[in-house]
Amino acid sequence: MSKEVKEMVIDELRERVGESRDFLVVSVARVDGVTANRWRLSLRKSGVHVLTVKNNLARQALNSVGISALDPVLEGPSTLVWGGEDVVSLSREITKWAKEIEGLEIKGGAVEGQTLSSGDVDALSKSPGRLELISQIVGLALSPGRQLAAALLGPGGKIAGQLKTISEKEESA
Repeated sequence: MSKEVKEMVIDELRERVGESRDFLVVSVARVDGVTANRWRLSLRKSGVHVLTVKNNLARQALNSVGISALDPVLEGPSTLVWGGEDVVSLSREITKWAKEIEGLEIKGGAVEGQTLSSGDVDALSKSPGRLELISQIVGLALSPGRQLAAALLGPGGKIAGQLKTISEKEESA
């Protein structure tokens, strides 16, 4: 491949990656073509991008946009995966597919400038996602108000119940 063609490929890769900074790297070398296409189409519907590219070209393009955490992972047949709702949902999706498709191997990834091993990607897939964390934070923020309301209504409810019982006894007597 001539230098001009390599530069065009690197520019195209830089353009495709855009503002993404979180990537996973998988190997689909032992997956048949039909299964790989089914996998790619399914991921595309989820807003996940998949690109198989030469390691050296990927390394050059990613380094030019400030992503060097993938350098140790880009060895052997590599396919870049990025996009989706967040990196946790991406890792969940890829981990799910790795269990379904024999031969699909998770090699690692990069999240916020940190290099991830395949075990780290698996651990990340089991952690709560962005929306789950937001709901947990909201729940924690509302918890003191909920406890205060329960404390205020609790004794009043007991008194109301006792008054109702007394009035029912008087009516039946």
